[in-house]
Amino acid sequence: MSRTPRTGVAPVPGQQSRPDAGPTPTDPAPAAPPTVTPPSVTPTAGTLARSAAQAAGRRLTRPAVGLGDVVPAPASVRPRPAADFVLAADAAVRVSADPAAREVANHLAELLRPATGYPLPVADLPPTPGPLQLTLSTAAPRGPAATVSDDAEGYRLDVDPDAVRITAGTATGLFHGVQTLRQLLPVAVESRTPVAQHWVVPGGTIVDRPRFPYRGMMLDVARHFFGVEDVCRVIDHLARYKLNHLHLHLTDDQGWRIAVDSWPRLATVGGRTAVGGGPGGWYTAADYRRIVAYAARRHVTVVPEVDLPGHTNAALVAYPGLAPDKVAPPPYTGTEVGFSYVDPTDERTYDFVADVLGEVAALTPGPWLHIGGDEAYKVKGSAYTGFVERTQRIVAGLGRTVVGWHQIAPAGHVDGRVLQWWGTDGDDPTVAEAVRRGARVILSPGNHAYLDMKYAPDTPIGHDWAGLIDVHRAYHWDPATHLTGVPAESVLGVEAPLWTESVTSLAEIEFMVFPRLPALAEVAWSTPAARSWAGLRKRLAGHGPRWHAAGIAFHPSPEIPWPAAPAGRHLPDAAETHRNPAPGQPSPARDTATTPDVR
Repeated sequence: MSRTPRTGVAPVPGQQSRPDAGPTPTDPAPAAPPTVTPPSVTPTAGTLARSAAQAAGRRLTRPAVGLGDVVPAPASVRPRPAADFVLAADAAVRVSADPAAREVANHLAELLRPATGYPLPVADLPPTPGPLQLTLSTAAPRGPAATVSDDAEGYRLDVDPDAVRITAGTATGLFHGVQTLRQLLPVAVESRTPVAQHWVVPGGTIVDRPRFPYRGMMLDVARHFFGVEDVCRVIDHLARYKLNHLHLHLTDDQGWRIAVDSWPRLATVGGRTAVGGGPGGWYTAADYRRIVAYAARRHVTVVPEVDLPGHTNAALVAYPGLAPDKVAPPPYTGTEVGFSYVDPTDERTYDFVADVLGEVAALTPGPWLHIGGDEAYKVKGSAYTGFVERTQRIVAGLGRTVVGWHQIAPAGHVDGRVLQWWGTDGDDPTVAEAVRRGARVILSPGNHAYLDMKYAPDTPIGHDWAGLIDVHRAYHWDPATHLTGVPAESVLGVEAPLWTESVTSLAEIEFMVFPRLPALAEVAWSTPAARSWAGLRKRLAGHGPRWHAAGIAFHPSPEIPWPAAPAGRHLPDAAETHRNPAPGQPSPARDTATTPDVR
């Protein structure tokens, strides 16, 4: 039986050198290039010195990780052990002359500077290639996974003794390649202070692209509020594992978390409460813009959710006229569901919906607006479907694609509609019928992907209504075949929700997220051929030291063969780590490549 220590979170692992654990390469061997005799060039003394230093460094060092020790597993891995690269102190980052690509190059330099202590200047590629190269090219990448996705997020990473080259068709692909490079460097790269270290990258080639275009996590900021800094820290965690969507559950019975100019009491009154009587809080428009901008720089799209017509007690406290009886209910700080709803028969309700969704859409550049739609138990039949259909038309009129929990499936279809499925039984005829009418699906099965479920019976926080979810259970399912009657082409992707009834601090978020989120990221990114439980266990074991070095709390799941080490940090009490700003007060986002441990 899996057993979770009541207070243990992160061991303090050391580095381990392991053979490559990546998928078997399937790329055909490239044709041998023609032999060309280069012109005779006399090298300068500086060139000779650098070459000698690099050769000496390669003789004295070995990579701390293998080329296949990447999470999520790449599509193709071709190691070349004789081609290891050593990063020199005078290295520079060279990048295609494109603003988005240059921002990725700056991100790479910011990732590497603290631990290496190297200046790592960033400059355009012409005329000098340089040892770290990021190239935008419509010809990249190609490989065995060409049929599973387009190349919008794909990349190719080549490591040889002279350079590390990341090539992609888009800046997003370059960014994913940078995250892979980060994992191939020694654990000490996560340090926020300089470390005396040979910065070795294992030689070879990775060609990679995602299986599904939508790969995300949901953070419930309504049950317990989390400030901008905490949300940005979560965004960094998503980017690290090539997840590209952050769904923010912004409103619920316990709190309304985003300011709306046309309905100001939603935040100032509805935002003051939280589960258990906590202080609440909300994002100003400036706060929310900072989150969106921070996510965009990490190629993560924010998906805002305003839950309707149920889960609206906080809104009804602020505006009783939206309630069916026009009487303000008392503020709610419990965890029951299904008792509140806005009046679907009152035209004022639809003014409210249009105003709120319009303001949220104006703050959010992404294509999605999530309207919730779950657990509205007191709005039945045509009253419910009529409300959803009218709200869907409001979203379409804003030029956005509607997303809703799978309970909206019986409502009439609108173009592009997406259902987020959170059931535990893969046989759902109502959802299958909605898919036949044109809906697409994001899969969040409660018994595989819900991060608020306990790991084991003695996990100190979390729930178990969908079962216990250890890493093995989070990993062992296939989105393409999970729902009966839903073909793979209708599956947009995978999302892992974290509801926060029992989660009160950033450390507790991380404890519930790691190591399950990287496993779910692999479910969403990697092809079935590239995935294996044995391989994931070994690769996750190597990531434990990285999380510890980065100050990330995590659950030391007994399924994973973590490196032996002394006891690590404990899961702090909520009172020690809950750092929300006063309600409505802005909380500055971290605008650095990685976020330091602030606990």
